[in-house]
Amino acid sequence: MASDASESIGQKPKIQIYSTPNNEVTTFWKEKYERDAKKYWDVFYKRHQDRFFKDRHYLDKEWGHFFSEAEEKVILEVGCGAGNTIFPLAATYPGIFIHACDFSPRAVELVKAHKDFKKEKINAFACDLTSEDLVKHIPPSSVDIVTMIFVLSAVSPEKMPLVLKNIKKIIKPNAYVLFRDYATGDLAQERLISKDQKISENFFVRGDGTRAFYFSEEFLTNLFQENGFQIEECGLCCKQVENRSREIVMNRRWVQAAFRLDDKIPKISKETEEGFDIDISEGFAFEMFGISSPKDEITEYKLRDWNFKIKLLSKEFQHTCKSTGLMLWESAQLMASILASNQNIVSEKTILELGSGSGGICSMIAARTARLVVPTDGDNKTLELLQENVTSNLEESLISKLKIKKLEWGNEEHIESVKKVSGEKGFDVVIGTDVTYVVEAIMPLFKTAKELISIDGVLILCHVFRRVDEGCILSAASCFGFRLVDRWPNGMLNGSPIIEDWFEGRIGKEDVENTALNIMYFHAK
Repeated sequence: MASDASESIGQKPKIQIYSTPNNEVTTFWKEKYERDAKKYWDVFYKRHQDRFFKDRHYLDKEWGHFFSEAEEKVILEVGCGAGNTIFPLAATYPGIFIHACDFSPRAVELVKAHKDFKKEKINAFACDLTSEDLVKHIPPSSVDIVTMIFVLSAVSPEKMPLVLKNIKKIIKPNAYVLFRDYATGDLAQERLISKDQKISENFFVRGDGTRAFYFSEEFLTNLFQENGFQIEECGLCCKQVENRSREIVMNRRWVQAAFRLDDKIPKISKETEEGFDIDISEGFAFEMFGISSPKDEITEYKLRDWNFKIKLLSKEFQHTCKSTGLMLWESAQLMASILASNQNIVSEKTILELGSGSGGICSMIAARTARLVVPTDGDNKTLELLQENVTSNLEESLISKLKIKKLEWGNEEHIESVKKVSGEKGFDVVIGTDVTYVVEAIMPLFKTAKELISIDGVLILCHVFRRVDEGCILSAASCFGFRLVDRWPNGMLNGSPIIEDWFEGRIGKEDVENTALNIMYFHAK
């Protein structure tokens, strides 16, 4: 003990020049780096212009099998910087169209100033994917491939799910996300560990104020899987860079992966279960923004002994409006024709129409023999026109059997309001025409139908398969206890046909102009 003490006394006190590697930046600086992230990247591009990053000509070698020269594809480059990804891609695949966005407005200006920039082939815009909606710049469900190359690492880990959820809005079912970014153990991370530049686990700030996260394979795969993506390929890449003059060997590490949007129906979220409002009126035509001076027009629609005069948004504005309920879809016309020729479907029954739109022709025809008809929609303008059309086309005795209600799928307050109209038993028949065009709305659609249908009720869907295929619909239907009994035009392998009989000698070819139309007939379990 004495010997140990004497050695201790004889030692000179050490002066610590560098802080311990476990020290993190203060809360003040964490918040400042987050708040001023855009400014730091703007300064970066002001200083370096387009000289810092090299053009990524390796993309064709690494991911060429995801791009097809035989067909045009739509690409989104997230974090486009000065264009080091998009211009090599455009040169290699001249048929593609590229959306390019970046956090830094200065970076976007560099892209637009590039000699190879063509606005008819490249849509470049500034966007913070953690807070700004991508659908303001890109049509929903329109992108085939998203490239994310050394970009997600600049985002706070807690905000990364926001980026992926934003991207999901604009990509097609089964679209791919091609990913390359820094991996844990990279030389740059090792250097930052020895300084007071750690923000949180594997997240650091550089000397210029920009930030970098270093991904482990486990963190990355969990992040994408938890947000609805499947892993196509994922691997860690390592490369030793030798500086012979300085006799230094540098280890560079990055993770490279490809993810595919899960084509299965998304799980219903806690928010939806608790009544999260899903605006179904923003659906199919949401990508067509804004209407200037919209006008209504009268459309005459003749069907058997019916002669409807329907007020709709004028054709000039129909395809640029936010609501899809302000036009008369072919599926509604086909279903109306079926009901007019087969009143037994609705006779003496309670009928609920989901997403009826402003035309309401199915509900008005059903009102002739049904006990009660409740047409619903989630858009206020649509409901206003629907009320006008019902009043001007139906006689008083039929109007009294028809109760218009607002219903946003998944909205518990709206569902309870509709329940009060139907009574405790629920509706005998639930009808939906062209209500299956948005993936995110499918689960709330079936959840709402389940809460409002009677125990032995029937659900009839008439639609064109667009962004949501039959498998997706059947998966959601099964989740809420609906069983597919019949379908048209393909029919069922077992059992007697139901829908085919509706067409027997009653409906002419002129009633089915669109050969892509489909009908699905469900029983509530």
